[in-house]
Formats: sequence, C-alpha cells, structure tokens
Amino acid sequence: METFWLKLIFILFLLWAILHYSNKGLRKWLQVDKRKMFSYHHVNARHRRIDWTIRIGVMLLLIVSLVINLERIPQDPLWYLQTHIILFAFIVISETVTAIMEKRYAENKHDYLFTLFQLGVIVTSSLVLYFTDFFGLI
Repeated sequence: METFWLKLIFILFLLWAILHYSNKGLRKWLQVDKRKMFSYHHVNARHRRIDWTIRIGVMLLLIVSLVINLERIPQDPLWYLQTHIILFAFIVISETVTAIMEKRYAENKHDYLFTLFQLGVIVTSSLVLYFTDFFGLI
C-alpha cells in the first residue's frame, strides 16, 4: 500500500513537471501572458455566455447520466454516460471553444496556439494514464 501512494505521487509530480515546464517554455516562445490557475479566462461576453452554457449543459448531463446509470444493473452502465467520459468531453469541448474564441477575438494572436498545445498535453496525458491504468497502479 505504501508503494502505491509513492508511485501515485511520483506520477502526478512527473505530469505536473511536464505540463509546468512545457507551458513555461511555450509561454516564453509565443510571448503569451501567464493566466491565473483555476480561473475563468473569457475573451469577451459572447465567450462567457457560450462557456457557461456548456458548463450548465454538462452539469445537467451529469445528473441525467447518474439517474440513467443508477437504474441500470450496476455492472452494465452506459460507457458514454460515465462521469470520466463526460468530463473528458467537457474539457475538450470547452478548451476548443476557448481556442476558437481566442483566435477570433484575442489581442495576442498566439493565445489560441498555447490553448491548443495545453489541450493536446492534457488529452495525451489523460489517455496515456487511462489506457495504462495509471502505469499499472490500478
């Protein structure tokens, strides 16, 4: 059990380091301003409305999926209504919309490239962790 936590902490630290240093280098190269972590980054009011529509839609979908999957046999939930699939799709859709809005309306025209790079790293690392069962931890 002790090695599980050490491996998990090591994997999470490694992912954090890769994302942090690649973001730092890409920010410098593309001359993109640093954003606050876990803050909403809306380019304009239209982007804010679209983003909140997506967020509310995902929250409602999570509630509906919970009800549907609870009614089914616990061993037979619908894969496309599982929480991790919905959240993965939410991240991809939300960041894609952000990249599109940044390409169209942002003052720094390199913002969208940075957003797409971040999305690529997040999708790649998430899929690697999922398909390797956290490198054999799960």
